[in-house]
Amino acid sequence: MRYFMLALLACVAAVACGNPLGLPAAFISNVVDTVSLYALSGTPVSLPSGYSIISRHTVRTDQGSPFDFAFDIDTAETARLYPTGALKLGQQSGLQLSAQQFDSIKIAPTGNYKLDSAQVVNVNTVLILHSSTFTCSYGIPGVLYAKLHVLEIDTTSAPNGRRIDFEILTDSNCGYRGLEPGVPRH
Repeated sequence: MRYFMLALLACVAAVACGNPLGLPAAFISNVVDTVSLYALSGTPVSLPSGYSIISRHTVRTDQGSPFDFAFDIDTAETARLYPTGALKLGQQSGLQLSAQQFDSIKIAPTGNYKLDSAQVVNVNTVLILHSSTFTCSYGIPGVLYAKLHVLEIDTTSAPNGRRIDFEILTDSNCGYRGLEPGVPRH
């Protein structure tokens, strides 16, 4: 009971100080990473096709590692990103198309994410994403938010083809939605 009262007082104090969610202070700096993923079909399974927002790493989707979205190119050579629900892995992660330029996105929205369908992407497509739900270090469920800008799509079957290259910025501070470089304020 004492721990609960201390936590409640900390939340009340945080709200009074302009932090309406009562989140602990952010301390992880947001950085832009450049990433390559390979298509789920038509490439060796040893190449990464998925990306984990939580770990900020590419993953092989065949090894059971958790991921938040995967990349594929269909038979018409249309590139698509798939949140987990679109791959029948549960409606956990989400993505949404953004009309804003990558550098103009300052904060992630809380709603209107596609959970169970793929998003067609082209060069210069910008998306906002959220991870699957996980338990934050301070014990409450949360998600991480990210923004993504497609730099290149290679649909050839060359050894390094059937690939998407993108830049991504993830706010690794659980519960924060700030999508600018540096330590977020939101």
